[in-house]
Amino acid sequence: MVELDPFMLSRIQFAANITFHIMFPSITIALGWFLLFFKLRYNATKNEAWMQSYFFFTKVFALSFAIGVVSGVTMSFQFGTNWPGFMETVGNIAGPLLAYEVLTAFFLEATFLGIMLFGFRKVPSWLHTTATVLVAGGTTLSAFWILVLNSWMHTPTGFEMIPNEAGLLQAHVTSWWEVIFNPSMPYRLSHMLLASGLTASFLIAGLSAYRLLKGDQATSVRKSLKTAIIAATILIPLQIFAGHEHGINTKEYQPAKLAAIEGAWETHQGAPLVLFGLPNEEEQRNDFSIEIPYLASLIVTHSLDGEIKGLKEFDQHPPVKPLFFGFRIMIGVGMLMLLFAWAGSYFLARQKNMPKHYLYGLVGMTFSGTVATIAGWYVTEIGRQPWLVQGVLSTKDALGSVSGGMVLSTLIMYLAVYAFLTVAYVTTLFYLARKAGDGSNRDPEKQTMSASERHTAMTPAE
Repeated sequence: MVELDPFMLSRIQFAANITFHIMFPSITIALGWFLLFFKLRYNATKNEAWMQSYFFFTKVFALSFAIGVVSGVTMSFQFGTNWPGFMETVGNIAGPLLAYEVLTAFFLEATFLGIMLFGFRKVPSWLHTTATVLVAGGTTLSAFWILVLNSWMHTPTGFEMIPNEAGLLQAHVTSWWEVIFNPSMPYRLSHMLLASGLTASFLIAGLSAYRLLKGDQATSVRKSLKTAIIAATILIPLQIFAGHEHGINTKEYQPAKLAAIEGAWETHQGAPLVLFGLPNEEEQRNDFSIEIPYLASLIVTHSLDGEIKGLKEFDQHPPVKPLFFGFRIMIGVGMLMLLFAWAGSYFLARQKNMPKHYLYGLVGMTFSGTVATIAGWYVTEIGRQPWLVQGVLSTKDALGSVSGGMVLSTLIMYLAVYAFLTVAYVTTLFYLARKAGDGSNRDPEKQTMSASERHTAMTPAE
């Protein structure tokens, strides 16, 4: 009989939860700001096309927000069931940060989301706009507190370990300023916010392209598509720069993670950039490696002879293959996003209609930001192993007394539910896009309905 390892199964279970959950905050964080832009453009121009864009994507926002909240609650339960050692050791820091997220962000979103979704005809325009501002701000504030905690787990500062009455070492805050603004927080926060911006941009662009291909020629569709392409064109170079700076920060504080990402086994001055290879952890080398001499050192250290430490320098290091391939998936998808964004901007600048094959490509890129975000998240989280809190608490020490069979049974149920919900979510988005086209395929500037009447026809309550 095969013995089930509760440690590995618990890690897989948490990975499954975070993989599913992160899809939705990565959309809603930036989508709220796109909604605000649509509303402000309507306020300024009174062009109903902007409100049609607003009404359609509030449906997308509401659906994503609802699933994100539920999956987040499910994920948090595992702190108590599978990983009780986490809160026992660092709960004095993690608990308040999670509480701040609930008090300052989640309640803000939950309170004003109803006004944003259903209040257009019921409250003054300024209040509806304010509700949109607060919901968008709430999603960003939520991301701030979560990333503060996550960053602190990678680069912990502002605390000391003090034994409790039972002799267990527990983290106690010495400076909340240092906890919140720990060394990796600014880089991780900016990287994630830009990732969300790109994720929402391509979601909007993909759904808009799908509507165009289905024959929906409404002005609102073209405005949404143009907005998303311009946003992606601006954000992708910023994301490349933010990712570069984050990599430099990783070299200083988590050099073993950087070595695994680069596939660097030996310490080199003038390290090559490994474009592709098959990391061989048993023999500590890369098979079938394709390299560019000196480029890794130039990128990371800004010097051709800069030193990058190899994995052999470390007594403990994260598993190499997930980081090596995860990073390259993230970069590869990012380059595709760059290509599509700039190609779209070229068509816009030339005032040309989007070619049909380009629109099909955009539909295929609808969830490209999600794929890149998940790949990057794997690199970040697996790269911290074998630590749960870097240098403070190992992942194994945080594991609770759970049986392998129990974890396996719940893992199977989670995977089944998440697979169903993912398919249902994607199907619903494209269904909403088709349905919107059935009722908004005329130029809104030629319609006689008021914005309020149009809202009645397109309310998210449908």
